[in-house]
Amino acid sequence: MRSNSNRSSSRVASESSPTIYALSTAPGRAAIAIIRVSGPECLKIYHALCPNKPYPKPRQAVLRTLYDPSDSSQKLDANALVLFFPAPQTATGEDVLELHIHGGNAVVKAILAAIPRASQANIRYAEPGEFTRRAFYNNRLDLTEVEALGDTLAAETEQQRQLAVRGSSNALGQQYEEWRQNLLYARGELEALIDFSEDQQFDDAPEALYASVTEQVKRLKDLVQTSIQNAFRGELLRNGISVALVGAPNAGKSSLLNRIVRREAAIVSREAGTTRDVVEVGVDIGGYFCRFGDLAGLRALSETTIPIGEIEKEGMRRAKERALRADVVIVVLCVEGNSQQIQISSEVEEVLRELDRQRQDVVYVVNKADLLPSAANHDAISHSLLNNLIEHNLPPSSQPPLMVSCIDEQTSMKARKIPSGLPDLMACLTRLFQSKTAVVLPEQAPPPGYSHRQDSWAESLGASERHRLLLQHCLSHLGDFLACTRTQDMEAPSHLEHADIDVVVAAENLRQAADCLARITGKGEGGDVEEILGVVFEKSAMKNR
Repeated sequence: MRSNSNRSSSRVASESSPTIYALSTAPGRAAIAIIRVSGPECLKIYHALCPNKPYPKPRQAVLRTLYDPSDSSQKLDANALVLFFPAPQTATGEDVLELHIHGGNAVVKAILAAIPRASQANIRYAEPGEFTRRAFYNNRLDLTEVEALGDTLAAETEQQRQLAVRGSSNALGQQYEEWRQNLLYARGELEALIDFSEDQQFDDAPEALYASVTEQVKRLKDLVQTSIQNAFRGELLRNGISVALVGAPNAGKSSLLNRIVRREAAIVSREAGTTRDVVEVGVDIGGYFCRFGDLAGLRALSETTIPIGEIEKEGMRRAKERALRADVVIVVLCVEGNSQQIQISSEVEEVLRELDRQRQDVVYVVNKADLLPSAANHDAISHSLLNNLIEHNLPPSSQPPLMVSCIDEQTSMKARKIPSGLPDLMACLTRLFQSKTAVVLPEQAPPPGYSHRQDSWAESLGASERHRLLLQHCLSHLGDFLACTRTQDMEAPSHLEHADIDVVVAAENLRQAADCLARITGKGEGGDVEEILGVVFEKSAMKNR
């Protein structure tokens, strides 16, 4: 990976780089379109498009008529706004020219075609992500900010927007860089022990120095572990919280899904077993992006006289698989007729027992509450259901069972004088999502210079999957270092004389841990920055398709 100095020198070498341009606004007819140009030919392009006009003052908009560089009598657009931003304090670190033009398709095409004719120098249309790539090489952005920019463009919900804003502050990159510098300093102390231990040229005894480095690594390991936990939670915000609707056939899962997403997303019929495959629907609930999965009903052959065909078996298999992958499982139960007993299918019980109780949350919903007698005691029904869960060793819920009705709200209120219960369900899910994505703080008090405030650690929610994987590698190397130090007899005065190999291995573990952090930000000497950039831009492009 290129060092910071190499990245800085790329701006100096940009005089010979091609000047690039692109339409920065969305294609299609609009009132205004913005064309951005970056590179050493910006002022020549301005002079060709605006002949005999003075150069604009930096960062001040001027009104100009744009002409065809090949024929100065041919107007391309009147009353265009032009801005010039001189390097290096620009978005890309290079000279930048912005043309705010009328957004008609013909006007945009004419000006885009005219720009490369403005100079004999190398001027070409920008490749996808090339403006951001130049910003990275010119130290205007680090890799964490590049990824946050992709998140900003892809954000669809309020929580995704907040997540992207956190990442764009560069606080996350600064945190990783601070950790890397601390590891480099600790590694330097260990290597000094290897090279100069016999000279005794230390303020502290080698044993004390070695113990101090070990303590620093222990604290950093706790911080990295906390950052990994928050990265997992941030991925829920970024990629969406997976919710599975589980229940027996005809329990009303599809009806409930349609009421939640407020459209006919799934087929609803009185016929049991209508849903045979997983119906995936994305929805914004309280600012959280959720991916709801309406699953095939789960039933055992012994519970019905209707045979189970091959298609239904495959649907049930997929339903179980999807439920086990979900972050939140909504168990849809129902009442039938005047019965106030809530039965849970044996197939549903089997799935519930296989859930990961540490990772997955369960919400129990009693559907068709409108069928209950008007004198029915809802609290007694909920209490009976809770006892049933305990008796059969099924996963508990942090929320009490919710009574819902999927018929029209006004109809429900008129017929049974009971609310639908859907607002309560939405509020319950919102609280659950808040809990699952809340910031995790370190278990131990951080070392001096590290914050223990929740708002400071909220930045780590913006870590991407790439960050998390590299942090996990870093954590593994830190663990290897601590395992190496535990083999040392710290009380033996001559342990360093017989443990040089272990000290070398320990220093190497710190180097590898620091390289993992360098690969996150694109700084230092760890890894190939071109390879990393390729991964980052490929994922950003997929997000914005």
